[in-house]
Amino acid sequence: MNDDPHTELHIAIIGSGSGAFAAAIRAVEEGARVTMIEHGTLGGTCVNVGCVPSKIMIRAAEVAHTRTTSPFDDGITSARPRIDRQKLVGQQQARVEELRRSKYQSILDSHDDIELVRGKARFLNPRRIAITGEGGDERRLAFDRCLVATGASPAIPQVPGLAESPYWTSTTALESEDLPDRLIVIGASFVACELAQAFARLGSCVTMLARSTILSREDPEIGRAVTERFRAEGIDVREHSEAERVDYREGEFRADMGDETLTADRLLVATGRAPNTAALDLGRAGVETGPGGAIEVDSRMRTSSEHIFAVGDCTDMPEFVYVAAAAGTRAAVNMTGGHAELDLRAMPAVLFTDPQVATVGLSEHQAKRQGIGVETRVLDLEHVPRALANFDTHGFIKLVADAQTKQLLGVQAVAHNAGELIQSAALAVHQRMTVNELAGLLFPYLTMVEGLKLAAQTFDKDVSQLSCCAG
Repeated sequence: MNDDPHTELHIAIIGSGSGAFAAAIRAVEEGARVTMIEHGTLGGTCVNVGCVPSKIMIRAAEVAHTRTTSPFDDGITSARPRIDRQKLVGQQQARVEELRRSKYQSILDSHDDIELVRGKARFLNPRRIAITGEGGDERRLAFDRCLVATGASPAIPQVPGLAESPYWTSTTALESEDLPDRLIVIGASFVACELAQAFARLGSCVTMLARSTILSREDPEIGRAVTERFRAEGIDVREHSEAERVDYREGEFRADMGDETLTADRLLVATGRAPNTAALDLGRAGVETGPGGAIEVDSRMRTSSEHIFAVGDCTDMPEFVYVAAAAGTRAAVNMTGGHAELDLRAMPAVLFTDPQVATVGLSEHQAKRQGIGVETRVLDLEHVPRALANFDTHGFIKLVADAQTKQLLGVQAVAHNAGELIQSAALAVHQRMTVNELAGLLFPYLTMVEGLKLAAQTFDKDVSQLSCCAG
């Protein structure tokens, strides 16, 4: 085996998603030769069954909703549009295929140092894998370094009768041309919320079953704001509710709730994702996993086995595609003799509901749990001129600061286009700015991001008493 980083290394990459490709590109730039192993669709979750198709569907649902109802209905006639789900899915999947070709297949076509091998990989020992092809033929491959980037799959709860029913996962829901009259959604986190609202806006009667509350892992104010909007749009949000049994008979789902039975044409399970690691024989390679099978990695993406690294949703890192890609690039640097770490202190996250939810840094609860004394401010959007001009003041911006130093520790926002303003907040958190420094910056007027400045000003001022554009 080659342990000299100054001569050509052979790197095996198991998986072909964003993390895998980011690593492969950087590895060949550093002079390595890459073998990529994939048994499914090239490109992984994001482009095929995750970010891209879901955001296309969500955008289509936003258009349908705006044509149906908006704050300007008194002056602009609204009308419920006719939804052709088959054509929407066709448009969606065409864009997915286009991006798969341009962002993944084209890279393979233009890089002779990256070889794609089709098949399922499993470890034989810490320096060798076996690859089983579709026809059952087996190839054994030695490597100098290996990157595991196998992603995750929908996790299915152990509800009696569910496994025997034709339930939807997020994958099948996004690809289905069916627009059900009645839809039950089991789950209350990111994927569940995004798809529940999208289907509701396209015309389905949606019931959400939340084991706890909506977005229970986020700041409680976020969950309350999203729940309020969902209910206002007609989504039946059932908190602290679980199905005791699911039955499917004669084209109808029946969810036994104990005191009542809910019926629907379709049932979507969106209760999280489980890492795709069970079939890899990680134990033979000395790779340790945590509860649920997630591979444990450090800030350099190293596993417990010296020559094996891991990135993406199969690890214990946050399940965001941009985290996987950033981790892939850094893993490649480390595998080829360099030193690179991934700093997640200022990691932004966005939920693409309407209004969007965006966060970065520490929440109030997280900061207190770390023993940090905090000072917080919540700015209602009625104080943000852009929200007033939009006639949409539903939501807020919350800042969490160190009570002693006034350093900005975190930001949580529920607002129209919150995902666009959160990167400015991420830069402020990353640069360890104080709220006073943030309040003193110039922000363009009549933008949602100006809300960050106004929220920062509330630490010392009553913003309701300021004029527009007050510096």
